Amino acid sequence: MTNTDPYTAKNLFLGIGNAQRGDDAVGPMLAEKLQDLDTDFAILPHSGEGASLIHLWTGKEKVVVVDAMKTSKRTGTIHRFEAHHEKLHYGVFRYSSHLFGLAEAVETSRALGLLPKTLIIYGIEGKDFTMGAPLTPAVAKALTRVEKKVREDLKVP
Repeated sequence: MTNTDPYTAKNLFLGIGNAQRGDDAVGPMLAEKLQDLDTDFAILPHSGEGASLIHLWTGKEKVVVVDAMKTSKRTGTIHRFEAHHEKLHYGVFRYSSHLFGLAEAVETSRALGLLPKTLIIYGIEGKDFTMGAPLTPAVAKALTRVEKKVREDLKVP
């Protein structure tokens, strides 16, 4: 059964982004789709503010995150990071107003010994982060594929 309290749940899903900023809405949209799942993961949307992320995932067994990102790859490209094993590069998850975001929170947590045992991050390449814009078609298609993968990570049929 879903534990709605992210502070006491041992597992956490975070859909990061701003629901009003085009492709940046991909994380919160997935959190909304997963909200009623029968799982031991607390599921919630999140702004991506780094200090808050550290506070939320400290002491967790498993955390799964979905966020929009921007590199030189094609729009809709899906990246999967096992952040408990690999370093995240600063700036790739920088499509928010926060200077201390997801990548910075991961690496700060790593340095302080506060990473969850398992931290899986899906980044979906976005294109349009304009206020009020809809998801681009490539990102909407990628969201469907990422949802299937996240359900596997959460062990939900």
